[in-house]
Amino acid sequence: MDVNEIREYLPHRYPFLLVDRVLELVPGESIVALKNVTVNEPYFNGHFPEHPVMPGVLIIEAMAQAAGILGFKTMNKTPQDGSIYYFVGSDKLRFKRPVVPGDQLKLEATILSEKRGIWKFAVKASVDGAIVSSATILCADRKV
Repeated sequence: MDVNEIREYLPHRYPFLLVDRVLELVPGESIVALKNVTVNEPYFNGHFPEHPVMPGVLIIEAMAQAAGILGFKTMNKTPQDGSIYYFVGSDKLRFKRPVVPGDQLKLEATILSEKRGIWKFAVKASVDGAIVSSATILCADRKV
């Protein structure tokens, strides 16, 4: 999936669209996506400007957006159908190393369960094969 198709499955827009490409997607199972981190990201102007580091909350958001695409594709719906995916929680969240301009985040999500519109995903982000962050996250599918 390129960015144009990604925009069909996520309501986010610049600067909060944090998935640039989907490499692999198996509905009902898993997704592998990419986020290219550039020095032009607006948060680098204020987040340690002399030593720019991607904020951890945005790494979590990028993982959640990849999971959201997987959830929408699994349900065969889009935000235009009147549905939205809210990030509602995380467990076992860990950060292993900073993400800096020039890095390419590989975002991976696997569906663990779904019950009454609450989805549970195992997610991880890596750079050059090294884990940056991992967590179990919860997302809620709700009507808008």
